[in-house]
Amino acid sequence: MTRPSSGTQMSFARRGEITVAMRTVAQHEALDPDLVRDEVAAGRLVIPANVRHRDGALEPMGIGAAARVKINANIGNSAVSSGIPEEVGKLELAIRYGADTVMDLSTGPDIDATREAIIAHSPVPVGTVPIYQTVEAFEDAADLTAQALLDGIEHQAQQGVDYMTVHAGILFEHLPLVHGRITGIVSRGGALLAEWMVRHRAQNPLYAHYDEVLEILRTYDVTISLGDALRPGSIHDASDRAQFAELETLGALTTRAWERDVQVMVEGPGHIPMHQIEMNVRRQKELCHGAPFYTLGPLVTDIAAGYDHISSAIGAAMIGWYGADMLCYVTPKEHLGLPTAEDVRQGVIAYKIAAHAADIARGRPGAMDRDDALSRARYTFDWREQFRLSLDPERAREYHDESLPADYFKSAEFCAMCGPKFCSMHHSKALDDAIREMATGQ
Repeated sequence: MTRPSSGTQMSFARRGEITVAMRTVAQHEALDPDLVRDEVAAGRLVIPANVRHRDGALEPMGIGAAARVKINANIGNSAVSSGIPEEVGKLELAIRYGADTVMDLSTGPDIDATREAIIAHSPVPVGTVPIYQTVEAFEDAADLTAQALLDGIEHQAQQGVDYMTVHAGILFEHLPLVHGRITGIVSRGGALLAEWMVRHRAQNPLYAHYDEVLEILRTYDVTISLGDALRPGSIHDASDRAQFAELETLGALTTRAWERDVQVMVEGPGHIPMHQIEMNVRRQKELCHGAPFYTLGPLVTDIAAGYDHISSAIGAAMIGWYGADMLCYVTPKEHLGLPTAEDVRQGVIAYKIAAHAADIARGRPGAMDRDDALSRARYTFDWREQFRLSLDPERAREYHDESLPADYFKSAEFCAMCGPKFCSMHHSKALDDAIREMATGQ
């Protein structure tokens, strides 16, 4: 297959050109196209849009400080669960409820066919972790070769993957710093590479061959998502020497990618107690020169098994407020199993809440408009409008109708919580004229 010759969004922006993708992002974000171009040129905004996916169903979107906080939904099969119809169904459900990107993390059978189906059906950017598929061809992770890793990256770029997690920042000299952690290395890609380095007593091949990785990504305009292989997997391990040693390396790798006009995101930690979140954002932004920050959660406590979408949404709202640019969702199945369609729904909604709350806290123009509109509908007892403006209209209607299903109650001035006698807003409405007179002196 011949390689495409198109430039990257960053190379166009640095030449002063505004691409169709940049104009699309500007329209979606209500931004000036010149600002979008300048942010892409500076590396503060990325538009994950593989040239092979842009020719298909992709609707370009932007991730960065000038844009709304985005969320990603992870999907993909495992060796023991799910198939192509189920994964395409999860994709459609995630998009329906508001996922801005999806990552195909398949590790089971038919990985190629699964990814091709997801890309073909996806109007949002698709991300992957290429090492997952590459290692499937080897009996032992220690048998991995640099060429196999490069071939795997190019293969997925040819398929149309828009951004890839590449764990190029975990170095051989970082491994002793993991000693003393409770949960060791929790990144799957990071653990595989750490095993390879220990067995071979050699440097990370993705670091050693980073320039070749960049050349592949530049050719297809794939955004590199610099993976945090040494992210903390428990709050005990948060903000330790291993995490920050890798982060310094990721900062250097960011500038090397920009030198080749490759767009960059930097991935962030998965477990951080609340009092360390702001510091983590500031440190990432400083060391990585303002590159977009993409975080998993973070989870703010480790004891919420079965409810980690809630624990992590707390951290996600905070880290979004402090400056993270995209939040990778966590579902109720985190640490426990492969998410079902319902788990995907709950994870996406939890993270839409977190991202929206962060946009409000960051003072995004218009961020509160939908909140104000829903509040007005609530005050006037326009139940149908309340449902429509909710992040999950079906669930809002379902909960309301459990007790009061008849159409009459869609205009009633009470719900099943207070009933007709104790509804505060019903009584407050009756006082509107009197309060207005008191406020205006008329």
